[in-house]
Amino acid sequence: ASGARVFVCQPLFQNPTGAVLARDRRAAVLRTARAAGAFVVEDDFVRHLVHEDAGPPPPPLAADDTDGVVVHVASLTKATSPSFRVSALAARGPVLERLRAIQVVDAFFVPRPLQEAALELVGSPAWPRHLRALSAELRVRRDTMVSALRLHLPELALDHVPSGGYHLWPRLPDGADETALTAAALRAGVAFTPGRPYFCAEPPAGHARLSFAAVGGSAEIAEGVRRLRSACSEVLG
Repeated sequence: ASGARVFVCQPLFQNPTGAVLARDRRAAVLRTARAAGAFVVEDDFVRHLVHEDAGPPPPPLAADDTDGVVVHVASLTKATSPSFRVSALAARGPVLERLRAIQVVDAFFVPRPLQEAALELVGSPAWPRHLRALSAELRVRRDTMVSALRLHLPELALDHVPSGGYHLWPRLPDGADETALTAAALRAGVAFTPGRPYFCAEPPAGHARLSFAAVGGSAEIAEGVRRLRSACSEVLG
């Protein structure tokens, strides 16, 4: 045992892989946390970013927690606007009281106009329509990027196509230099996040985190992949 007392995880569409925690592993996480006297911090920010073809997502880990070991964190920011900084924290038992006290000391309260805006947003009939439109657009963007990668960059292995979130996690060819590829991509006018910082130990292979959120639409995604093709040709040969 490591002696750790906090386990931070993202069970739904994990960043960067897009994977969803399997049902049996969900139970194992809670069981292990209880046995160790530890807490699970569940980062559930991506719940509103489910793709149109995904089907209903699994419930949060907190829904299965009867012992107060899960601290559930959610956010409206990714589904609305980067400047709409509204999040929520849910917990049970003594940990909730401690977190509430820390919040009062640290930030005192969320500004009233921001609270009112959040309530008006999620209470409006337009909110479900917005989520449906977002879900459909994310699916289109994901499919556009997947198709472009398979057409122009088949050497990047897509082991998993996620059904939620806003990025892909292709594996680079063996021996590929992530640093050189990142620099070449920037020279070609496209940016991505190299995979190495996402590993706490030596990564088994190079990866690239490719986002399809901060672009103007499908045409920009396709153009970005074409530019990445140019960078890969320069670095990978």
